[in-house]
Amino acid sequence: MVSTAAESPSAPDWHGPGSDRKTLRQLWRELTWAKVLWSYLYPRRGQRIMPTVSGVLLISVAMGIGSAAYNTSNNILFITLSLLLACLILSGVLSTLNFAKVSWRLHATGPYRVGQSGSIGIELRNTKKILPTYGLWFDVQPQSTENSQRLVLRERLDPQGGSARLDWTWQPTRRGRERINLGAIGSLFPFGFLRKVLVSDLTTEVLIWPAPVEYQRFSTLSPSRRQSGHAVNRVGHNGDLLALRRYAQGDSHRLIHWKASARLQHLMVRQFSTEQQEGYSLHLDSSSDLWPDDEQFELLCSFVATLAEDLFTSGRLGTVAIDQTPPRPVRSVRDLEAFFDALANLERRQSTGRPSRAPFPINEGETTRLRNGSANTITLTFAPEGHRGVAAFVNGEKAAAA
Repeated sequence: MVSTAAESPSAPDWHGPGSDRKTLRQLWRELTWAKVLWSYLYPRRGQRIMPTVSGVLLISVAMGIGSAAYNTSNNILFITLSLLLACLILSGVLSTLNFAKVSWRLHATGPYRVGQSGSIGIELRNTKKILPTYGLWFDVQPQSTENSQRLVLRERLDPQGGSARLDWTWQPTRRGRERINLGAIGSLFPFGFLRKVLVSDLTTEVLIWPAPVEYQRFSTLSPSRRQSGHAVNRVGHNGDLLALRRYAQGDSHRLIHWKASARLQHLMVRQFSTEQQEGYSLHLDSSSDLWPDDEQFELLCSFVATLAEDLFTSGRLGTVAIDQTPPRPVRSVRDLEAFFDALANLERRQSTGRPSRAPFPINEGETTRLRNGSANTITLTFAPEGHRGVAAFVNGEKAAAA
């Protein structure tokens, strides 16, 4: 997809020849024929011009024709040789101009999760005045893998602010921080005889959440509605009036607010708060005494993330805590994503010399707040089950297992 809109050239995260802030007049004043000739004879580090297979064949043919022209003094052969050499020189010059005033940047569009597809994008822009850009390719490689992925620009990148985006669908294989490297940028334009390559050190770092896993629920974790019937600010069909919104197809006619509809000249419906179910607090102990096995610890992170997501979706997730940190309430998707970020960076605590399979205590202030608040939170703790499994417990009773 190619668009004509481009961002400001002074954006700090752009890389490449087009990211230079010098004006064309300043570059022209610094440019001399000696510098141009020397740049082709001895290019800067990280810039290479290498012949392709067809280029090697062309050079071989040119050498043969040159030898024949020298031995026979045939003018036609000399003209043919000059055309072949001019084609090679023109290919090198145009490949250099193809990169001129072109800049790029890596754009990670998360979130990323193990086993699920994510997108890594390369944004391009061309600030040349006249010449378009064709046929660029980019080698993208995650640090954890040895194989790189080549993305090819198949459309024309127009001059005067033309922009494009190349997307790579990527599936992470491990939890934690991952570095994405943009290793090389190349061009075969225009004839394919020479390949010009720019070596890049552009990298971006992304955070990968634990993988979702299947688990089994027991009766302890089954949903139940509290007898006290506390109301929360969540849309439902009973409780206190929460807000008014515009009528949508499928809404019950009983929810229409006729006075507001007459005043606003369109139908408005009422939204009520709903009664909250029992809330759960997830407490995770990452001690290496409790989790000596690496594979079991990774299953723990995935299990906790999946369980937290399911409880949040059903409106039953109250707080989360890791080790001795104070419990943090989860009221929005942003809070849940912050917990996933913590799980992505989680490492086992150092050994204390004695295993501790009991739930660690909550400080008294937090316990009082939970009891006197709007939700009566039930604490879920986690412990190994056998040599490979992980189980969640409520007061010593198994509530779920993965």
